[in-house]
Amino acid sequence: MPQSVPPIFSLRVTPARLGIIGRLVALAAAAVCLVPLIIAARLTPNPTGLGTHIQLGFAPCPFDLYWGIPCPFCGMTTSWAWFVRGNLIASLWVQPMGTLLAWLAVMMFWCGLYVGLTGRGAHRLLQYAPSGYIMRGLLLAAALAWNWKIFIQLHHLDGWH
Repeated sequence: MPQSVPPIFSLRVTPARLGIIGRLVALAAAAVCLVPLIIAARLTPNPTGLGTHIQLGFAPCPFDLYWGIPCPFCGMTTSWAWFVRGNLIASLWVQPMGTLLAWLAVMMFWCGLYVGLTGRGAHRLLQYAPSGYIMRGLLLAAALAWNWKIFIQLHHLDGWH
């Protein structure tokens, strides 16, 4: 019966580095994540919790105008604007999903920058994430955040002054 070699005596396999195309893709992904954070930093958060996106030239939310309740995206721009200023409490209060997405953008920026500069893949970090639960978790978080936004608007608690 053959004996296996104890792991301590096994040769370490050096992971392959990404080529120039892979590094450029990672740097492009980092840039794509950085752009909305920079845009949010240039905006002034609306203290009412809604309408910061109007500074970008967008129209007011038709969902809110017609139905009287915010859409699932209402407050996202305001939340990002508070987030980049370091006011995480205001960001969470105004739109919790906005805070989560801003955190993800920050993490993806740094991950893309790391991969682009070092050439080391970040895929090994994803092996620890339980498959299938990430998307379900994001959808559940989005639904809960929307319910929170509706609740605070209907009870006139929306905004951060």
